[in-house]
Amino acid sequence: MSSTTSGVIKLHPRTGDGRLAARLKREIEGDVLFDAWSRGRYSTDASIYQLEPVGVVIPKTERDAQIALQIALEEGVAVLPRGGGTSQCGQTVGHALVIDHSKHLNQVVAFDRDARTVCVQPGMVLDRLNAWLKPHGLWYPVDVSTSAQATLGGMAGNNSCGSRSIHYGNMVHNVRAIDAVLADGAEFEFGAVPADLGKFDAPRGYLDLVRKIRAIAAREAGEIEHRFPKVLRRVGGYNLDMLSDSGHNMAHLLVGSEGTLAYSKRIHLNLSPLPKHKALGVCHFPSFFRAMEAPQHIIKLKPVAVELVDRTMIGLARGNPEFRTTVNRFLKGDPDAILLVEFAGSDRDEQLAKLKQLVELMGELGFPGGVVEVTDAALQRDIWEVRKAGLNIMMSMKGDGKPVSFIEDCAVPLEHLAEYTDRLTQVFEKHGTKGTWYAHASVGCLHVRPILNMRADGAQKMRAIAEEAAAMVREYKGAYSGEHGDGLVRSEWIAPMFGPRITRAFEEIKGIFDPRDLLNPGKIVRPSKMDDRTLFRYKPDYAVQKIATVLDWSEHEGDVAHRGDGFAKAIEMCNNNGHCRKFDAGTMCPSFRATGEEQHLTRGRANTLRLAISGQLGPDAFASDELYATMDLCVSCKGCKRECPTGVDMAKMKIEFLHHYWQHHALSMRQKLIAYLPRYAPWAARLGWVLNLRDRVPGLAALSESLLGFSSRRSLPKWRRDAFHLIPSPSSPPTPLRRAERGADSSSLPRVGERLGERAEGEGVLNREVVLLVDTFNNYFEPENARAALAVLRAAGYQVHLPRAQDSARPLCCGRTFLAAGLVAEAEAEARRMIATLKPFIDRGVPVIGLEPSCLLALRDEFISMLPGGASAELALNAMLLEEFLAREADAGRLNLKLQALPQKKALLHGHCHQKAFAVMPAVERVLRLVPQLEVETIESSCCGMAGSFGFEAEHYDVSMKMAEATLLPAVRAADADTLIVADGTSCRHQIHDGARRNAMHVARVLQLALE
Repeated sequence: MSSTTSGVIKLHPRTGDGRLAARLKREIEGDVLFDAWSRGRYSTDASIYQLEPVGVVIPKTERDAQIALQIALEEGVAVLPRGGGTSQCGQTVGHALVIDHSKHLNQVVAFDRDARTVCVQPGMVLDRLNAWLKPHGLWYPVDVSTSAQATLGGMAGNNSCGSRSIHYGNMVHNVRAIDAVLADGAEFEFGAVPADLGKFDAPRGYLDLVRKIRAIAAREAGEIEHRFPKVLRRVGGYNLDMLSDSGHNMAHLLVGSEGTLAYSKRIHLNLSPLPKHKALGVCHFPSFFRAMEAPQHIIKLKPVAVELVDRTMIGLARGNPEFRTTVNRFLKGDPDAILLVEFAGSDRDEQLAKLKQLVELMGELGFPGGVVEVTDAALQRDIWEVRKAGLNIMMSMKGDGKPVSFIEDCAVPLEHLAEYTDRLTQVFEKHGTKGTWYAHASVGCLHVRPILNMRADGAQKMRAIAEEAAAMVREYKGAYSGEHGDGLVRSEWIAPMFGPRITRAFEEIKGIFDPRDLLNPGKIVRPSKMDDRTLFRYKPDYAVQKIATVLDWSEHEGDVAHRGDGFAKAIEMCNNNGHCRKFDAGTMCPSFRATGEEQHLTRGRANTLRLAISGQLGPDAFASDELYATMDLCVSCKGCKRECPTGVDMAKMKIEFLHHYWQHHALSMRQKLIAYLPRYAPWAARLGWVLNLRDRVPGLAALSESLLGFSSRRSLPKWRRDAFHLIPSPSSPPTPLRRAERGADSSSLPRVGERLGERAEGEGVLNREVVLLVDTFNNYFEPENARAALAVLRAAGYQVHLPRAQDSARPLCCGRTFLAAGLVAEAEAEARRMIATLKPFIDRGVPVIGLEPSCLLALRDEFISMLPGGASAELALNAMLLEEFLAREADAGRLNLKLQALPQKKALLHGHCHQKAFAVMPAVERVLRLVPQLEVETIESSCCGMAGSFGFEAEHYDVSMKMAEATLLPAVRAADADTLIVADGTSCRHQIHDGARRNAMHVARVLQLALE
């Protein structure tokens, strides 16, 4: 059990668990994790709860999982199977041995295209399965919003539903059979059972089980008819209402049982044909109440989905950079709520006709012109991504008050939906809060989350609201659990909703399957109280240590009493939704994609940081080697900054952590060489011919790995004699380039305050000045990129300034290498130096243009965090990548750049992670398409794996290559020899060269080649 010191729950090894861990390590191939750090990472899911597990097993094989199950049960230890860990009701936390299937047990076992069936292991993620099925024209249609991370095992355990359940049904309607292992070790295929058991050829143990369960169902038939809700969305308790003497499917009893009855080894699923055509209508309503009245009429048109998005979610989505553009494309005016109504099928004309009928219906309901018709498949997909992210968007609210899940899945008949939501809103107001609404209007199951502060009076309000909501649901003959299951938060409400007889029947079924109560105990049967604060993530005495942060976290601070807690609050923004576990789109989380391990996941890091700063991992955890290991594979891609719906910025958190870590530890020589590169580069460049011998003389690469830790399997960047900014010796005459750096006479400069594109009073010319900021990497390793950018800008008629600091000892630097090492003071010095040098240009609004994404975008991100205030903000407003500037000029009609077609007709583009994080990729594509006849294809890739110095480090080489091999390198290798490979990041280009033996080009060079 956990011990308590100063009111904080401590995670520590248990001496009593040593034998269990030892047995597991001896008998299985997979990972056995009993350390406090691993147990802490598995102590939470997407609910409000936190319970420390006994230990964690990550089985490599099905045999591993069964042995782990058997050993735990023999030792009298509870067992908790787990997939993505995204349960919102606390199903996947408990004092048990957690068996995590997501890393290895995630394969398709059998597939029959003609029969439209598939058998999968429980760790298979829904999106991955549907990607696998798509070439066969099939899909698994229980399309939950967490499809990118939800596993089929977890979905079966919860009886998941999804947006299109009105057409396809719930999980229970789409599961054909389950291969399950019972608590006594017996293994059976739970599937269809005929009415006449005398003719049923089955093992005796299974037959006895069927008879016992059928007898309970027959005995309680009257009570089942009376108590079970008559709505589609009913997932509370066990599915007794689906069992009968006329024949039934025993798998349906396991679906929704939350792992309390048996261990699901394999799941057999029924599939559906992929609809060929879809039409989407976005219905706008001036009031929430009117939106809730409409679904009962809309469903008569037989849509496959009717989904609600309320005002709160619309506002939050508009404030999220990932979704803002999409929202503005389908939203008209300022509606109080919208309904997304989808029609789908094989006949396109039929779907378009239904869309027209929807427009007519909305007119009849009093909302003429209230439908935005969407027939473009790409926009439809983007709109559904916004809807799917609804919960996580809502959880992005800053501060202690958060939307809390406990009554969110109540389902009522459609004719009562408007009245129910109105009355429940009044309940929220009575308790001094409001709710956020979204989801499945088609089936009367709306996700509503009251905004509560669970560190203050939230638990009391949660109890009061739950009691009133339950009473209303009973009044309307609805279901208290409509989609996300029971878990810790709703199991308590099974008894009042189903009555004592059905509750006892559930307990009887649990006893038959699991007499020792070792399978995920405390869920559905004999539960704890939902408001037991000792089970909460933020327990009554939860407190964080004060940390003197070096970066600005003030945007996360709450009221005056919590000033200085911004860093902790930023960490706590992670609600464990697991969106960082996605595998096939976007950037995050590249290290998890490579390892499949919770430790190397944005969520895993955030949880570990939270446990560390709150003292739950010991007093010195925040500066420990264990936390360093947790953060080690974070490549600071910033994918989470844009893609995490709750805004967790792990790259920034890593900088903060490393700063504090190095206060207690010493940097290695390799780390110093990398961090201080911009300081010594001007002098090292003069010895480049010597340094470049490392990759030419046999044995030197191996020596550099032995002495410094640079991987011998990786080439190093080549120092160039023709550096762009090369410091001349005192006797050297000024070069033409240094003459160009001085810029024009002041008489030709615009007046202070004149911005790019503005006309000076009395003048008829436009401001054509820019500053070109050449970073360390393009200066000393790839100067051709800087020269290309200079040529392109001059060809377009811009006057290019190449400013130097007053000391002129070396070029300006963004401090990126220092930031990567956590040397914030050094990076801040570089930032001040740059701001001081660029201030005259900033004051006049002259654009500051950069080439290397990680360097230039530091001016828009880390500079503001290090030096919050006017000067940094002004620089951020003026700083842009070359492509952003050229795209902006082209869109404004100001770009006078004459380009001609190239011999190469196709460009394969890889985006730098930071370009994706700051939504720069559309500008990159736009500029490449300025080249006549050039076809541009963007690789859907995550991080290239180099991530600055990461890929050069011997201990990271294998992970680096695994990141690259996921998508990037195979795509490059498959490209024709005459296809241009384009990548703006110097690290990206290096990875492509080393891994695919292709030379990638910066966009500037492509444009230079196309200059007339």
